[in-house]
Amino acid sequence: MAFSLLLSLFIVTSSVSAAAHNDKGTGISGVIMTSDGQPAPGVSVYLQELQKGTQTSTSGEFNFRNIAPGEYHLEVSMMGFEKISQTVSVTQGNVTQLTITLQESSLTLDEVTITGGGNRFAKKESDDVSKMALRNMENPQVYTVVSKELMKEQVVTDYNSAFKNVPGAGVSEVRNQGRSSNISRGFATPQLVRNGVGSFTFTTIDPANLERIEVIKGPSATLFGSTLSSFGGLFNRVTKKPFDTFKGEVSYSAGSWDLNRLTFDVNSPLTDDKKALLRVNGALHSERSFQDAGFNRNFLIAPSFSYAASDRLTLMLDVEMSAYKATSPMRVAPSVNGTKHNVRDLGMPYKLSFANNTIAYTSQQYNIFGQARYKISDSWTSQTVLSRTRSSSDGYVVALTILTDSTLRQTVTSQEFPYYGTDLQQNFIGDFKIGNMRNRVVAGVDIYSLRGSRNDASVNMPALKFKKPGKAYNNFTLEKVSPMFASVTFTNFVSVRENTYSAYVSDVLNITDRLLVMASLRVDRYMNKGTYYPNLDSIAGNFNQTALSPKFGAVYQVLKDEVSIFANYMNGFSNVSGADFYGNTFKPNQANQLEGGVKVDWSMVTATFSYYNIEVTNVTRDDPEHPNYALQDGTQHSRGFEAELIANPVQGLNIVAGYVYNDSRYTRANPSVEGLRPTTAGPPRMANLWVSYRFSRGAAQGLGIGFGGIYGSESYQSNTETFTFMIPSYTVLDASVFYDQPRYRLGLKADNLTSEKYWSYRLAAQNPLRVTANVTFKF
Repeated sequence: MAFSLLLSLFIVTSSVSAAAHNDKGTGISGVIMTSDGQPAPGVSVYLQELQKGTQTSTSGEFNFRNIAPGEYHLEVSMMGFEKISQTVSVTQGNVTQLTITLQESSLTLDEVTITGGGNRFAKKESDDVSKMALRNMENPQVYTVVSKELMKEQVVTDYNSAFKNVPGAGVSEVRNQGRSSNISRGFATPQLVRNGVGSFTFTTIDPANLERIEVIKGPSATLFGSTLSSFGGLFNRVTKKPFDTFKGEVSYSAGSWDLNRLTFDVNSPLTDDKKALLRVNGALHSERSFQDAGFNRNFLIAPSFSYAASDRLTLMLDVEMSAYKATSPMRVAPSVNGTKHNVRDLGMPYKLSFANNTIAYTSQQYNIFGQARYKISDSWTSQTVLSRTRSSSDGYVVALTILTDSTLRQTVTSQEFPYYGTDLQQNFIGDFKIGNMRNRVVAGVDIYSLRGSRNDASVNMPALKFKKPGKAYNNFTLEKVSPMFASVTFTNFVSVRENTYSAYVSDVLNITDRLLVMASLRVDRYMNKGTYYPNLDSIAGNFNQTALSPKFGAVYQVLKDEVSIFANYMNGFSNVSGADFYGNTFKPNQANQLEGGVKVDWSMVTATFSYYNIEVTNVTRDDPEHPNYALQDGTQHSRGFEAELIANPVQGLNIVAGYVYNDSRYTRANPSVEGLRPTTAGPPRMANLWVSYRFSRGAAQGLGIGFGGIYGSESYQSNTETFTFMIPSYTVLDASVFYDQPRYRLGLKADNLTSEKYWSYRLAAQNPLRVTANVTFKF
C-alpha cells in the first residue's frame, strides 16, 4: 500500500514535470548559490510580470521556459536570506543565464540553514560520501540524508528517532551500553563513522551536535574500509561547524516520563578579521522509562574551532565530550524449548522491565576530530585528518533469558570496557581536465587503530514467573546482587588489538557533460594482534590479512542535472580469523554488489529508485566431515528494491517518503539455516512517511503541522530449521505542530499516537504514546 501511494505520486509528478521540461526556446535559466559557494536548494524564484514562480533544485538551479522577449523583474527569496530583486532582459530565441548569490539575513542561526519554503529536506550535496565534491546527480552510489531541519521539525530528542526518516533502517537495536545499530540492505550496521572517518562510540550518541546524518548504501569498503562499514553500508554523523557571524539558540524540551532536555548552540567569530571561529553545542538530558524501572541521564559539550591560517591553509578542531548514566536496555533471549514462537504470544507484561534503577552503568566518551586543509593549487587540495576516540562503560548490565513459557532468569554482568581508537587519514583531492574531459580524483592513505580491554563477570538470579512475578520481583536490587560477585571469577583481557593500513584512489571522469564514469580501488592490510590474557601472558587468535576492494560506477544524465540513470559495482570485505582442517588460513569475506536505478532532481521532486543484488562469499560454515572445523565456501544473498521520495508539490507542503523490499537468505550454509532469512536482516518490507505543511505567507506564516510514521513487516528474532521466534509487524504513527519565527520556535510532537506495541530485534519493548513540547529562543 505504501509503495503504491509513493509510485502514484511519483508518476503524477513526473508527468507534470516532464511536460514542463520538454519545452524549448526562449527563457531564463540560472543557478543560485549561498555565500560560501554551495548550491541553494528550495529557493523561491518569482517573475513579477507573469506572476509565475518556481523553486530551485537540490543543485540550486531553476528554469523558466517559453518566455516572451522583454524585460522582467525577478525576485529571489528564502527565509533566512536577504531578498534579491533584479531586472532580467530576454531576447528572442535565447535563454538568459544567471548566477545569483544569496546573502544571509541577521536573523538565522546558520548561513546555510534552509528554513523557508521549497523542497526544504532535499539537500543532498556532500563531500564525505565520495570524499570529493560530487553532486547527487553525478554520483552512481545511493545515499540518504537526514538534515537537522527535519529533526527539529520532528522534535527529535534522541539519536535513534532520527532513523525513522531512513528507508529500511528499521527499529534501532540498542545494546547494553547505549550504543545502537540499524539495518542497511539486510545487514546490521553499527554507528562507527563521524565526519567521514572512524569514530568508535561504545555508548549513546546525543543529537545536539548533529548537522546531518548521511546514510551511504551498499558495501563501502573501497573508500571507508572494512572496519567502519557493513556489507549494507554505513552511517556518517556530520557535526556542526563554525561560521563567521555571531548567532545562537537555547532550546528546552519537556515530555512524557519526566523528559527534561536543555540544549544550546552558540557561534561567534573570535577575531575581528573573522579568521578564528568558535561554535559550542551542548546538552543536558534526563528521562525515565515508560516501564516501572529504567532511566538515562546525559551531559554533552561539543566545541568546534576553525582558523584560517592563510588564504590556502584552514585548520579545524572539533571535539565531543559526554558522560552518561543509565540502566541497560531490555534484552530478552527466548527459550528454544518453549511452545511460544512470537513475542506477542509470550505474554510478558509490556510495562515491566525486570530491572532495577540501582543496577546501572556509567559511560563516557570523547571524540576529537582535527583537520588541516591546504589548497596546493587551483586543481589540488590536501586534506589531513586525525580522529581520536575514547569510549568506556563501567557498571552493571542486565540480560533476560526465557526458561519456560512462564519463567525467566535475570543475568547481571559487572563490566569495565574502555575502547581507544585512532584514525589518521591523508587525502589529495584533484579537479582538473585532460583534454576536454574533467577528472575529479581523490587519492589517500589511512591508518586506523582500535584497542579495547574487558574486565567482567556475570551472575544468575533465581528463576521467577514473568506473568505474575509476585514478591520475587522485589529481590532484584544492587544490595542483593552485589555480594554475589564476591565469589565469581572476573575475566581480564585485551579483547581488541587491531591495526589497519590502507591506500585508495578514486577517479570520476566526465566523458561528456552528461556521461560520467567512476573507478576506485583500495588495498587494505589488516593486522589483528589477537586477544591477550595477562594472567597467562598468552595471546590467542592473532592473524594478518590483505584485501583489495574495487568499485565502479556510471551515470548518464538523461536530462542534464534533472534525471540520471546510474549503475554501480561495489565491494566490501570483512576479515576472518582461523583455518580449515588442512591448515589453509581463511580469506576475508567478500561482498559484491550490482545495482542500477534512476535519480530525479526537479524543483518539486527529488527521488531515487534502485534495485541491488549483494552476494557475500567466503562465508565460513561447519565442516560436516571434520567436527570443530569450518569450511569457507558459504554464501549469502541480499537483494531488493529501494525508493526514496522528497517532494514539495505545492508551496509549504513537504513530503519525505521511503519504501524498501529486501530478500536476504543464506544460500550455502550450515543445514540449520541454509535457505533461511538471517535474523539480523530485519523485516523484508519497510516504509516511512513524513508529510508537513507550513504556512509561508500571511498572519499564520511559520505555523506548521506534520504527520507520518513507519511500517515494518513481520521479522525473526530466531530463525533456524528447528526453531523460529517472530517479531510482529508494526505501524507507528506520529504527529507534530510547530510555530517557527525569526526569534523563537515552538513545537509539540506526539510519537506513537495509537500506543502500538512493537519490539526491537532484541525484544525490547518500545515506547507507547509519548508527548514532547519544545521552546527554542534564537539570538
